[in-house]
Parts: sequence; structure tokens; C-alpha cells
Amino acid sequence: MAPIDESITLKRKQVIASALVKHLSLDPGTSLGVSGKDDIMSLYTKILKSSGKPFLQKENEEVMKWIEFAESFPVDCQACLDALTGFNQDLAQKSILLGNGTTPSDADVIVFSVIHSSVIGLSHLEREKLTHVMRWMDYIQHKEEFAHLFEKILLKKPAFEFLLQGTKGMAKVEVDSNAKKTLESTKNTEKSEADKSTKKNVAGVTENKEAVPEKKKPSEKERAEKDKELSVSLLNIQVGLIRKASKHPSADSLLVEEIDVGDAKLRQVVSGLAKYCSPDELTNRRVVLITNVKPGKLRDVMSEGLVLCASNEDHSVVEPLLPPEGAKIGERVSFSGIDGKPEDVLNPKKKQLEKITLNLFTDDKGVATFKGIPFMTSGGPCTSSIPKASIK
Repeated sequence: MAPIDESITLKRKQVIASALVKHLSLDPGTSLGVSGKDDIMSLYTKILKSSGKPFLQKENEEVMKWIEFAESFPVDCQACLDALTGFNQDLAQKSILLGNGTTPSDADVIVFSVIHSSVIGLSHLEREKLTHVMRWMDYIQHKEEFAHLFEKILLKKPAFEFLLQGTKGMAKVEVDSNAKKTLESTKNTEKSEADKSTKKNVAGVTENKEAVPEKKKPSEKERAEKDKELSVSLLNIQVGLIRKASKHPSADSLLVEEIDVGDAKLRQVVSGLAKYCSPDELTNRRVVLITNVKPGKLRDVMSEGLVLCASNEDHSVVEPLLPPEGAKIGERVSFSGIDGKPEDVLNPKKKQLEKITLNLFTDDKGVATFKGIPFMTSGGPCTSSIPKASIK
């Protein structure tokens, strides 16, 4: 192995060690003696032993798979991009690498630590092609609060250069150049704003005119409230099972479904699906529905929910989203990195549902998403046979 490769792999292991120490809540001063001779598995075993966390055979078989991925992750720029493209496909139907929940695993921390430096060296165009990788990295960094940890690592310039250089030596130049441009742009903007402010003050004194009051910026609370208005967490999206479906008594385009969402009583929902599905096709079919919409009558029949459906561009093909077989009836659909309590009942006047559904789509593999984040259940993501479809 070339000396530069040895430096990169050693630095990767040091980053992994720091991240695992934080993830497992060990003393930051824990001495691990990371050396170039350690492979990632032996390093992980050493840290696991220090934490007192039990070594679960089944779980660690899965961890091993991702450790092998991390161990073999290339340093060459183009090879890195190829590996990240494959990883992006692996993440298409996952919130985290291991487990059905939303808590990052040891494997997530290890892989994140290894690929982090390569991802920040990508161009904007390359990142746009890795939507699942970027979504996953943002989530892991948010959950683990790695921003400060990795910031300290990146500020150590020699380490930063080794991590980004690769065998072609191009990534470092690109990132350093972009960083300089960003810094210069920030300084120029600040200078420009200061000049403008000075000119305004001078003009105000010279012309003896009342200064125009500065436009008030929205407070953190106001921004949080605005974000909340558009958050999918406001919706109570649940897995349901249609026990019975029938034609609407007075509307040919509507169907009436009796849906089991785990309550004592079945929930009655009226849907405009008669053109696309027969009652027999819907009976005993799993669906995903919003259960906190305001109940109301559709052509004199009460509806207590909204079945979410995927639709192609011209609405010639429409089908209800399909939860996986492993999903539990009545469980709430979750979104990685998005927490919050749903509204008891959505307020139609605020048009919350209309605003949120603008961001509901299936991806190119048919996985249902909110802003690229999959609809997740205990059995996996909700899907549709219609890729790149709108969801309403």
C-alpha cells in the first residue's frame, strides 16, 4: 500500500474510534492506541469491550457486513463515487443500516465515519445524484450530533488534506477551492452590507430624512412555527387493512371502505377510487391512510380518513400506497429525523394537508417519501408500483 493510502486508512480509523467513543458514551479521554496495524473489526471489538456492551452474535454478523464495506471503501476519487452510488441504492429503502427503528446502529456510525470525508469532497451535481446517501448522512449527523466532532477533525488541515486527497489528488483541491470561495464570498457579503449600512446612515444625515426602519427578521420561534406548519409529523399516517369495500350508494366515482386501524371500531373512509379499483380488489388489501383529517360527509356518507394514493402525471393510473407485509395494523408511519406529535384534527382553514402533500412523492424505485425521506414502518418502507408519482 502506498504511504498516502496508509495515512488515509489510519486517519479513517482514528475518526471511527472518536465517533464510536461518542456513540457508546465512553469517556472522551479513553486511550485506544489506534495503529495502522489494526483493522476496523479489531478496533470495533476493542471499543465494544471498553463500553461493556454485550457482543450479540446475530447483530454483529450484520455489523460485520458493513465493517467489510467500510474496510474496502476506496481512496481513489472515481472509485469512491462508484462505491457511493451502490451505497445509495442500498439506502433507498432504509432509514438506518441496521434495525427497524430510528436509532443509528454501530454500523451506521462506522460507515458514516469512513465515507464522510469523501462525500464532502463531491461536487453539488454529484451530491444531487446521491439523494439517499445525503438524506442518511444528514440524519446520522443530526441524531449523533457529530457536527462538532467532525468540525474539529476538519480543522486539522494536514489530516483534512490526507482524507480528501485520494490517489488522484484532485478532491482536496476542489474542496479547498470551494472553501476559499465560500469564505471570500462571505467576507465580501459582510463588507458589502457594512458599506451599504454606512452609506444609508450618511445619506440620512445629509438629507435630514428619517431613516427607513430595518425589516424585522423572523425570530427562531416564528421560523419553527412556520416549519411546523409544513411538517409531515402533523399528519397521523397509519397502516390499515380494508376489511370491506363497496360502491357508494349515490356516486359512481366513489367507493366506501371499512378499514381496520387497530381500534375497536372499523373506520369508514370514502375514496374516489371507483375508476381505478374494484371493491373486490380493495377488500383485504393493506393501505396507508391519514386518520386525523376532519370527518365529513361525501355525498351523504361519512368519511373518517384519507387513503393515500400514488398517481402518475396525467392521473390515468392511481393506486393506494402499499405498506409491507411485516407492518403492524394501526402502527404510525415514521420519517427519519422528523419527530413531533400529530394534530388531534387537522384544521382545514390552515390548509396544512394541501401544503404537506406537495412534498409527497414516490422515488425512482417506487418508495413513498416526504422530501426524499421514506415512509417507514416496522416492516420497512411503504411503496407503490408507480415510480416518481405524486401522493395524495
